[in-house]
Amino acid sequence: MSALPSHQALTVDQKYELITSNLQEVIRGDFIREILPVRPLKLYQGTATTGRPHAAYFVLAIKIAQFLQAGCKVKVLLADLHGFLDADKVPEGVLESRAQYYERVIGALLRAVGVKLDNLEFVRGSSYQLTPEFSSDLLRLSKRVSVHDAVKASSQIVKSTGEPVMADGIYPMMQLLDEEYLDVDAEFGGIEQRKTFALANDTMNKVGFKVRAHLMNPMVPGLAGGKISSSDPKSKIDLVDDPETIRKKIAKAYCAPRELEGNGLLAFIQHVLLPYSQLQSQDGKAAITATLKDQSDPTTFTCFAEVVIAYESDLLTPQLAKKIVEEGLVKLITSVHQDFEADTEWQRISEAAYPDPNMIKAQKKQQNKNANTVVPNHTEASG
Repeated sequence: MSALPSHQALTVDQKYELITSNLQEVIRGDFIREILPVRPLKLYQGTATTGRPHAAYFVLAIKIAQFLQAGCKVKVLLADLHGFLDADKVPEGVLESRAQYYERVIGALLRAVGVKLDNLEFVRGSSYQLTPEFSSDLLRLSKRVSVHDAVKASSQIVKSTGEPVMADGIYPMMQLLDEEYLDVDAEFGGIEQRKTFALANDTMNKVGFKVRAHLMNPMVPGLAGGKISSSDPKSKIDLVDDPETIRKKIAKAYCAPRELEGNGLLAFIQHVLLPYSQLQSQDGKAAITATLKDQSDPTTFTCFAEVVIAYESDLLTPQLAKKIVEEGLVKLITSVHQDFEADTEWQRISEAAYPDPNMIKAQKKQQNKNANTVVPNHTEASG
């Protein structure tokens, strides 16, 4: 993929528009505006290294690309300890492999959308979260945050298994401290993290740390029309899916005529394909071309509002929308596949991070069999 255009010619307003485009909410946008004329904005995005990343991670990659084009200094936090705290999503034995896998797959996603990796920094959470200084600050913070507020902050992030456990409260407090230890001005995340961001706004200055800005993406619907679920293969497209599998999944995707609500394919056009085309263009303008129903000449969409008008009028039919997403997604995922196939170390890491479930079951079955085996006692009783 070609490199992104330079940010040097952008005005402050253009940078702010690029940073905040397609976001659902921005907290302390005025703080960001104060920084932009003076120096690059420093921000981070954290991702818990849990299940395999899927195609929705292109939404994350696009935003990071936009941040970089706006001249921001970006850190990607590989939150390995957060993954460990989130129920039983990450067994302790695969923590290292999962973090390595995420670094490689996110790097491949970013290269697919034109990002040069020397413009950002990957940071492992465990590299500083296990230090005495971090532990001391975590204890100080725990005296300022109620159990109720801590558990509430994580309620839409961590997996619920019934009665809250201590890890549910520790999770968001560590995230608050991440902002300080990563030395950033802003944090970027999904709208499901809003309660954690609100807790940061209310708490950080009470322990002597500055309050940051927060940028929030909307929840992007999956292929089935609802929330994307890692456990539901019908709701998502995996980065390991081949082109034929991608085509089959998109063909079955929910895409009701004229309906925008819960339409994952239109969301992908809005949050990935249109901004991707803008990032790749030399004039900074988005452009997606399709020949609409009952028309002979192609139509070029330069913004999502034009896509909406065409879809609501049924000129852009579900079949045409699926074709647009299919072509764009196959192109992007093919780039990721090529990186994976060329990297034997990544392939080894993948096997270690996500071992074959059937192999794990067989190993457990053998362990149980060995544990239940009665060992004969050959010791004869003395007479």
